[in-house]
Amino acid sequence: MDRTDPEGAIAAAAKRCSNWGRWGADDVLGTLNFLDDAKRREGAALVRRGASFSLAQRFDADGPQKGWRRRTNPVHTMLDTGTDAERGTQGFPHGIGGADDVVSMPLQASTQWDGLGHIFDHGLAYNGRRAGDVVTSEGDRVTGIETTAGLIAGRGVLLDVGRVFGVDGELPDGFAITADHLEATITEHGDTAHVGRGDLLLVRTGRLTRARREGWGDYAGGDSPGLSFATVDWLFGTEIAGIATDTWGVEVRPNEFDHAFQPLHQVAIPHLGLFLGEMWDLDALAADCAADGVHEFWLTAAPLPVTGAVGAPVAPIAVK
Repeated sequence: MDRTDPEGAIAAAAKRCSNWGRWGADDVLGTLNFLDDAKRREGAALVRRGASFSLAQRFDADGPQKGWRRRTNPVHTMLDTGTDAERGTQGFPHGIGGADDVVSMPLQASTQWDGLGHIFDHGLAYNGRRAGDVVTSEGDRVTGIETTAGLIAGRGVLLDVGRVFGVDGELPDGFAITADHLEATITEHGDTAHVGRGDLLLVRTGRLTRARREGWGDYAGGDSPGLSFATVDWLFGTEIAGIATDTWGVEVRPNEFDHAFQPLHQVAIPHLGLFLGEMWDLDALAADCAADGVHEFWLTAAPLPVTGAVGAPVAPIAVK
């Protein structure tokens, strides 16, 4: 890659790795088209022990967000409490009482999926649509995250690159994970880590592990290990349905060009139609995979189907 020419690299990658028109001009699902019924049956058959792992971070005020682009941590407020019930102020008959609450937050405050309306390339959204025709003040009117309802469930695969290439399971900031790193990790993990069409791929770097130990710091938007821009061809060729990591932004930071911001996003979302998951908690699952040598599992990861949203919270569950 020419570090001085992000525009050229992005344009070339977009030309090589485009799914525009692959499933028709009206398609709104992108790479989720690879995740079919047969793939879900394959994923469901991987449940043998019944061991279940939550892959979600907590949604609370003690989160990683620091206000960048008006992203804040969730604000949780009680509308009714036990105190109200004790005092009989709720107005219910025969002694029944209850509690109720509300949460206010950006939809990408914690563990989440990026939808296909989240990133544009030179004013164009997935499948070659004009960005302004897709996302308006009313939200994403074409590829809103609700279009994925009930679809993101199938065979999950964990590649623990942090464990294979890092120190004590953690990669350093700025470590660019290449296709060679991914393939070497697959080889190290064995047959259960093969990656192919319709899979939901999870890549652990160890960045969240460090944030837990040292504090959030610049976890949200700062330097981080992550995918190299050059992995775009591998992501395209493997025909995976989605990819999620334990980092804020999936790709390596600082980005690999002298002046750039999330160039892999600029190709992966609007051109591949690839769903990107961010800030997933992969540590407990990774420890179990290392213990039993099995890196495939049933994964269900439906986002909250907020109509018109360009990204949404998710509470993924892996079952082995």
